[in-house]
Amino acid sequence: MDESLDEINRNIINTLQYGFPICDHPFREAAASLNITESELLERIRVMRESGILTRFGPLFNAEEMGGAFSLCAMKIPSEKFDSVADKVNALPQVAHNYQRDHAMNMWFVLATESPEEKLETLKKIELQTGYRVYDMPKEKEYFVGLYLKV
Repeated sequence: MDESLDEINRNIINTLQYGFPICDHPFREAAASLNITESELLERIRVMRESGILTRFGPLFNAEEMGGAFSLCAMKIPSEKFDSVADKVNALPQVAHNYQRDHAMNMWFVLATESPEEKLETLKKIELQTGYRVYDMPKEKEYFVGLYLKV
């Protein structure tokens, strides 16, 4: 395992998965609960982001409740074109993440936009830029799963 994932970094990841303080100085409060300084916490998060240990650090918002749109999308991409299409899709700020599956629909990504209209525009833009159809699969019902991944 990566040497930069030391015991303190493991503790940061494990602890902050349960929540982050909402207050005037959230990093200071989070750091105090971890028995480190605020500057050390910020530096460790920065290093983990830059090294790829953490791919994302931030809040999750319910796009629909804020007037936006959220959808799971899939595409059928020839293997020799996968990386170039993924680069185009991932360049859009509305794409939360993108991953490959061993299936006919081999590219899956999450799309989050500020409005339902922007979602439709973004889907069309992806199709125009890549030349491949996007299968839009908006959620029909929402379930809450309290996922915790201990490291």
